[in-house]
Amino acid sequence: MPLTRPWGPEVTDIRVVAVRVRDADGGEGHGFSWTPSIGGAAVAALLEEDLIPAAVGRPAEPGIWHDLWRHVHEAGGGGVTTIALAGLDLALWDLRARRAGTSVTDLIGRRHDRLPAYGSGVNLHYPLEELVAQAERWVAAGFQAIKVKVGKPDLAEDLDRIAAVRDVLGPDRRLLVDANQRWDLDTATRAIPALAEHRIGWIEEPLRADDLAGYRELARRIDVPIAAGENIHTVHRFRDFLDAGALQVAQPNIVRVGGITPFLAIADLARERGIELAPHLLPELSSQLAYTLPETTWIEDVEDAAFGALGALVEPTGVTVADGWVTGGPPLGLGIRFR
Repeated sequence: MPLTRPWGPEVTDIRVVAVRVRDADGGEGHGFSWTPSIGGAAVAALLEEDLIPAAVGRPAEPGIWHDLWRHVHEAGGGGVTTIALAGLDLALWDLRARRAGTSVTDLIGRRHDRLPAYGSGVNLHYPLEELVAQAERWVAAGFQAIKVKVGKPDLAEDLDRIAAVRDVLGPDRRLLVDANQRWDLDTATRAIPALAEHRIGWIEEPLRADDLAGYRELARRIDVPIAAGENIHTVHRFRDFLDAGALQVAQPNIVRVGGITPFLAIADLARERGIELAPHLLPELSSQLAYTLPETTWIEDVEDAAFGALGALVEPTGVTVADGWVTGGPPLGLGIRFR
């Protein structure tokens, strides 16, 4: 699916592998695996060659996730394996809810009818005037929090851009900052206190996501909450980061961690550790799961990137973002089917 506006020279589209399961009684469920530009063909191959043959004949229930993860683990504990698993897991949850005649949210147990959303953009490559215009759109749309990218070669340019956005937001809205793994430890140590002068709410992925030791040391050096998780793929790895005191905000991407089954386990872990949870991307999916959590969870809404906005869905999911809140959802299953 071509993006309305590329996220950069290497990300001009989104790859989706739609997954349909059918049980012995003829019931159907629909799920999907997803990745920005890179790896879609590998995900499809893993599903076709390894996961589907291993799944056929098993109970059509999400509980098979753990056996299937063990089955593909030799190809990697997370990454392509968990992204592929997500397609099947989402389809099985959709099937379970459809059998029960309800939505996945209500099947699990709804706790919220609406949640706060924050405006988000892949905007490091935007000229300053376009970044400011985007922030003005978010303010006009009623968002009480927004997120912008940093990581320019010259820190002074980052500071100018963040100062301009803060001027648009005023003193009360929440300003979140995402470095997308662009810094090393020493660069992050210099940059973050300077950015903090503009009252940033968190610094997201300041370092390469694999660098647990670096995150632990950075958390010792700075006072700004550290957020990460879109590139952490298993509950075990999230536990490593949380036990190390390396994160204050956990951001699992429901597809990248393997679907609803592991996402709920990661949410439980974050709650046990007293860590803020903020699901990464995919508001049409993330909100449906966040409605089931005890805590109030911020939902990320990336401008022009929702599946509905891209014209990719058979029918609307019912999830809407307006006045800074996400509400609604499908009456049955997950309600996410691709054209």
